Amino acid sequence: MGMGANIVLGAIADDFTGATDLANNLVRGGMRCLQVIGVPQQEVDLTGIDAVVVALKSRSCPVDEAVADSLAALEWLRQQGARQLFFKYCSTFDSTDQGNIGPVADALLEALGAHQTVMVPAFPINGRTVYQGHLFVGDRLLNDSGMQHHPLNPMQDADLMRVLARQTPHPVGLVNRTVLAQGADATRAQLSALAEQGVRHVICDSLDEQDLDVLAEATVAMPLVTGGSGLGQALPAQYRAQGWLDTISEPGRLSPASGGALVLSGSCSRATLAQVADFLAKYPDGGFALDPLALAEGGKQQEQALAFARKRLSQEAPVLLYASADTEKVNAAQKALGVAHAGALVEEALSQLAVNLVDEGVGRLLVAGGETSGAVVSALGITTLRIGEQIDPGVPWTQTPMAGREAPLSLALKSGNFGGVDFFTWAFEVLV
Repeated sequence: MGMGANIVLGAIADDFTGATDLANNLVRGGMRCLQVIGVPQQEVDLTGIDAVVVALKSRSCPVDEAVADSLAALEWLRQQGARQLFFKYCSTFDSTDQGNIGPVADALLEALGAHQTVMVPAFPINGRTVYQGHLFVGDRLLNDSGMQHHPLNPMQDADLMRVLARQTPHPVGLVNRTVLAQGADATRAQLSALAEQGVRHVICDSLDEQDLDVLAEATVAMPLVTGGSGLGQALPAQYRAQGWLDTISEPGRLSPASGGALVLSGSCSRATLAQVADFLAKYPDGGFALDPLALAEGGKQQEQALAFARKRLSQEAPVLLYASADTEKVNAAQKALGVAHAGALVEEALSQLAVNLVDEGVGRLLVAGGETSGAVVSALGITTLRIGEQIDPGVPWTQTPMAGREAPLSLALKSGNFGGVDFFTWAFEVLV
């Protein structure tokens, strides 16, 4: 077991920002939370930690790789004594017909010797709700929300029972809102009835926080739960009711922040594009756009971006380096370079810029986009993140120690779809 381990919840997240999103909600629920990057290869100090979230890059990788990585994370979390396991994926359920949600959930259940789990992607405060098994983003069905154009996992079907049935050979069922409205006992009874029918995966309707509270109460004894981070905020109250968790004051307390402010954005989601536009409206000279086609020609544009950032930072001004672009520009770059190569060029450029600028004194770093966040964190050699207070729903500030620096690096990892339009400026205002 890890040093000082007394873990109540162990979570496996399929990308970096998703891990931070869940960790944020666990802190908001009253748990002291540590996020680890990949499966730890050395002992981790877990003194005073109630929940650990293992961040993987398993959302879009081959199925076999996702399963293997998830099982390794499960084994490590079990060694830490975690009472309940949580498989965290995106609140938009984005995946392909091959996976990876279904295959990973199947593998985790089999490893735990369990026969059923729930699927609860809803995050109502961020506009993700499920009704009659259909996922909505705001008032739009998933397949009409912009997610149908996702560059890696386009979602063209809002019926989650149908989506999941294409990923698993096992029966998929539903707990609908009518059952949830009757409370936790009725919900547990419905889950038991479905289990008797051999239903392994249960999609759960959720329209509001009360629905999530009911689901948390009904599933607290399950070895494995799965879903978005909304369920994560509801679970700590149930752990306290079970006597597993004490009431904790300031579970998200961090050290004072210092150093230059930098935003790196690789996401092309609608929300992030609006955030880029808002930042540039406030700081017309504050942003530098990276183009995959220019990056493919060599390192000149990256050098220009580095020089631009150094000048801004020397003036103690916030700086934005971004590859976020509209669908037309993204499609053109992907057509010319290939989807994988275009993405890799952007991730490599932003990651190297992060390394250079953090080495030179950046102490407050915001990264937009799950894949980009994963690449940046890996390039910086970060292995643990202590989770702080929330900036916007789903996104907290975090801190990590950096070799050779007295103050920790303050880091915010934002899923592409998360955050208000002013997030890129508001985030630094709330960090103290």
